[in-house]
Amino acid sequence: MLAGRPIRYVKSMGSHASRASTPQTRSVLDSIRRIVQFLRESSREAERRVGLSGAQLFVLRTVAESPGLSLNALAERTRTHQSSVSAVVTRLAREGLVERRTAAGDARRAEIRLSPDGRRRIKSAPRTAQERLVAAVDALSPANRVRLASMLDALVRGMALRIRPDMFFEEPVPRTQKKRPAHA
Repeated sequence: MLAGRPIRYVKSMGSHASRASTPQTRSVLDSIRRIVQFLRESSREAERRVGLSGAQLFVLRTVAESPGLSLNALAERTRTHQSSVSAVVTRLAREGLVERRTAAGDARRAEIRLSPDGRRRIKSAPRTAQERLVAAVDALSPANRVRLASMLDALVRGMALRIRPDMFFEEPVPRTQKKRPAHA
């Protein structure tokens, strides 16, 4: 299970684990390991220093850079799905680190801003691995980003992964079940 959800695997045509590894395969896997390890260590450091996950700190920093973002704009800036960033914002709001306000010109739109406590919390916070990862991907040429996206999509398809990509090392917000009214 991953974050409370079962991982679904599609049966493959046999085991490929017994094949001899090529230097390129090891290089790819080592690069993935380095990235995952860096993300994990960065999240632990954020937890230790400021009591927030790496994803929460990443969202706080993004809100600090652009106060008043909507959830959709925040998802765009963090390069994640709206539902994933919404779960992080919900946690941050519960902790009193962000505030949701109705936009002045559009009552249907909520704006997200740091609270005074949120501003204090990020002052001493380390830079997150997510920030560095986004910057590194953005620094790639457009052709290389397209190529990397295509190759990673092929890898995900080859692994038959059908899980929603939440933010790194952030548990999804548990869904509350609505109580059914008792019938007398």
